[in-house]
Amino acid sequence: MTRIDGLNPEIFVWAREQAGLELAEAAKRIGFQSSVKNSAEDKLIQIESGFAAPTRVQLEKFAEVYRRPLVTFYLKQPPQISLKGEDFRGPISTLSYRENANLNALLRDIRARQELVKDVLDYEEEQQKISLVGSCKIEQGVDYFVSKISEYLGFDHLDRSLRKGGPDQLFKSLRASCEVKGIFVVLAGDLGSHHSAISVSVFRGFVISNDTAPFIVINDQDAKAARPFSLLHELAHLCMGQTGISAETSLNSLSGRTEIIERFCDDVASRFLLPEHALSAPPVNARNDVAALKNIISGIAELWAVSEPMVAYRYWRKSWIEDATAKELFKLYRDRWASNRAEQRERNRNTEGGPSFYTIKQSKLGNALISLIQRNLYDNLISPSRAAKVLGVNVGSVEPLIRHYESSLFDRRRA
Repeated sequence: MTRIDGLNPEIFVWAREQAGLELAEAAKRIGFQSSVKNSAEDKLIQIESGFAAPTRVQLEKFAEVYRRPLVTFYLKQPPQISLKGEDFRGPISTLSYRENANLNALLRDIRARQELVKDVLDYEEEQQKISLVGSCKIEQGVDYFVSKISEYLGFDHLDRSLRKGGPDQLFKSLRASCEVKGIFVVLAGDLGSHHSAISVSVFRGFVISNDTAPFIVINDQDAKAARPFSLLHELAHLCMGQTGISAETSLNSLSGRTEIIERFCDDVASRFLLPEHALSAPPVNARNDVAALKNIISGIAELWAVSEPMVAYRYWRKSWIEDATAKELFKLYRDRWASNRAEQRERNRNTEGGPSFYTIKQSKLGNALISLIQRNLYDNLISPSRAAKVLGVNVGSVEPLIRHYESSLFDRRRA
């Protein structure tokens, strides 16, 4: 069996650690078998120490298990790549190594897809730069950002008649407005299965502020009602030309530049979704009455098709409720969502059927991304394998996914 010499053993250590795997688990997944002389773990240590070289088959297994391109293991040094751009999440000390490893794997995948999309768009002669990217400065203030986004998307945030259908429909409308303008909006929160799900405590949104192929990623592990807020938060980052990753809304006091920016983006999103005239007067008799506040907030949220935590956030920012009350409300909403989600999962286990693979995939990818691949595939400007990479499916699923997309457009026109 031919072994591949001349590889830098540091690459193997780096790749395993980036994947969040301990030696024993990595050795098991790669397929090392214990023998009389050496344990499976010892065999991996020998490769990581440079005392042994892997076979070609083993190298391919390394790439698969560590979720790395094969070429990575031929590099002279471990790559120094900032996947996250700017990390707006602040100190993240409670996350496990595995959670961050899954996040890094997801970001690598998104980065690779965005680069492919950018390459495709560079071939399209009529492709124009996305003028919203980097068009604003934080000094211009929240209201300027809100007006800029509203005007750019052609979505009047003051018009409540556009809020029919609840938060999920509002998200679809805002997403469609983004896609028309060349901004790709993708839902992603795992590495292909629920076993690798990445919680919103790890990340809520991610944006790549490229003026040819801007990408916004929303963690689909979050509540659907929260998606309009997350989308608009990332759009605020896009306006400032910032590439980076965001966390959940924080009610803590500000202690640094990134936290100031995050609070600013939260304010932009919340004022877009809930304009000043939607909040006519403070709840004078219910300032610290959580039960009464829940009823008031619920009514406003339903009227404007937004989430209840977002309304509570606006109340807090206007100093209509105290810190402790806001935090109690946020905890109640979070616990309720977690409970409802667990119940829904249990019902899904006991129910046959549900949306097809292609319906779910189209929902996650968005119509703009599939449409781009469709026309370039038909014009032979992109190979099926590259199309599969952009769409996050195997090559055999590309054509069925595009047919499903085309069928959905036909059904929509006929409705």
